[in-house]
Amino acid sequence: MSPDLDLVLTSHRTATHSIAAAALVTIVAAVVTGWVTRGRLPILRVALMCGAAYAGHLLLDWLAIDRTLPYGLQMLWPFSQTWFVSGADLFLQTERRQFLSAASIRANLLAMAWESAILLPLLAGLWLVRVKTLARLAAQAAGGDHAAQKRARPVL
Repeated sequence: MSPDLDLVLTSHRTATHSIAAAALVTIVAAVVTGWVTRGRLPILRVALMCGAAYAGHLLLDWLAIDRTLPYGLQMLWPFSQTWFVSGADLFLQTERRQFLSAASIRANLLAMAWESAILLPLLAGLWLVRVKTLARLAAQAAGGDHAAQKRARPVL
């Protein structure tokens, strides 16, 4: 949700909703991960995961209905002031004005339910693929292909 910090700082969907911001998050994540872990973790993998999560937010916002002027996202900020709109309108409009009114709460709950209905089955499918892949790898490792297992076999 860090791209949405611009709601308090500047106009929404500008600098924090750009590819430059996603690249900056990736670089900062790499530096911080390297500093905190002293190089013990795969720094590139952690940095790319952080950058991908940030870019995923931009993608989902780009695919959403936007009826608030100006429409879209400034994805190429600071290099271009162009606003990009997908036109796909896959996700419902969220309400940012009068945030605690009954109408806003209803609209935002409906948008959350719609997003969950679309994204949770996708997430479940990806999780199943991961579980099946890990199970297959574990079965291969237990199958005697590992060098340490071959050395441990008794000779008859």
